[in-house]
Amino acid sequence: MNGSVAGGGYAEEIISLTRRPSGLGFNIVGGTDQQYIANDNSIYVSWIKKDGAAYLDGRLQEGDKILAINGKDLKDLRHKDAVELFRNAGYYVSLKIQRRLQPQNGPVGHGGDGESGGLPLAAILVPGLALAATAVWILLRYRQRM
Repeated sequence: MNGSVAGGGYAEEIISLTRRPSGLGFNIVGGTDQQYIANDNSIYVSWIKKDGAAYLDGRLQEGDKILAINGKDLKDLRHKDAVELFRNAGYYVSLKIQRRLQPQNGPVGHGGDGESGGLPLAAILVPGLALAATAVWILLRYRQRM
């Protein structure tokens, strides 16, 4: 992420989107009247539409907190007022978002939960060895018949 690390394990990023005919391609939750998280009036991304502007850009993620749109702070807004800001934001939209950083306890791609995140070595070796053994057996059977 090309952003700055804010205190407490969060990163902020500016994301510029170009509105498509179907809109920006994501839904929001939150606001002073519809808190998504208890005691938090913030606006969050709840869903990203496949093939929408946000999906095609690839940077916005479900769960991101939207701090501002086109420089307008979203703090302490009712949900419907935040929706109106998005609807009236224009063709080119700049979002300032905040995302919780995932802790890393090892090499990149390792979640620290004891799993490598990839296929276990046995899942690759066992079928490969079985295939090789079968090929050798077929070759030997074929040579015996010659």
